[in-house]
Amino acid sequence: MAVGGLGSSLLLMSGVVVTVGLCRRLARRRLRSSPLLFAFLVEMFSTFQICACTNELTLLGNVEPKPHTALTLTYGFTVLHGLTLVGSVCNPCGTLQPMWGGGTSLRMGGLKIAAQFVAAVLARVFMHFVWSLEMAEPHLGALSQGCSSPMQTTEMQAFCVELLFSVVFQLAVLRAESVNPKYRVHLIALLITMLAYAGGNLTGAIFNPALAFSLHADCFYDKFLSYSLVYWIAPCLDERLFRGCQQVQNT
Repeated sequence: MAVGGLGSSLLLMSGVVVTVGLCRRLARRRLRSSPLLFAFLVEMFSTFQICACTNELTLLGNVEPKPHTALTLTYGFTVLHGLTLVGSVCNPCGTLQPMWGGGTSLRMGGLKIAAQFVAAVLARVFMHFVWSLEMAEPHLGALSQGCSSPMQTTEMQAFCVELLFSVVFQLAVLRAESVNPKYRVHLIALLITMLAYAGGNLTGAIFNPALAFSLHADCFYDKFLSYSLVYWIAPCLDERLFRGCQQVQNT
């Protein structure tokens, strides 16, 4: 029998955060002597947390009052992720940046990207299993939705939106490096919430290839070329533009 809506979803996401925290701590204690395995597992656990929680948050978009509840949850959980996942990237685009700059080896960067996509798949499988139990009101009928079509505009406009938002996000992260970490996490969370409000009705404002795949794998299956262009290629092009902006800034 299904139970309450918002409260049960919050409980589920909190459980995911606590479990991932325990797994990260265990990996840190036991696998320091195996740096590659340690890096893979920590990145996988961290990305799993973001993907699993965001999958659940997508079911709460219509909770009243709209859109205040969804935006508040987006801000709150972004802050929570920032505080609990320190040291993890959780985004293939963020991993590519130091790879292209020579700060991360190809082997380590590839390992982290693989971990991110493995986590994206695992989070989707886990959340679909939880939804299939239909133990909470938001989970009723969640599996019957198929491709939820986050792209509500033309392919070219969606490409430009994801590219623009990715550039804005990466530049903001660069500027925020000098800010006190206590405040930085709130600034980044506020920016993500604003971008979600501005472009959520057009593309979902995801700008994270692994998260996009976890949320919309059915859409990638149905329209692979369109979705890979918007949700994979656009954010990767952003890294090229971001590096260009850095070079201009340093001259």
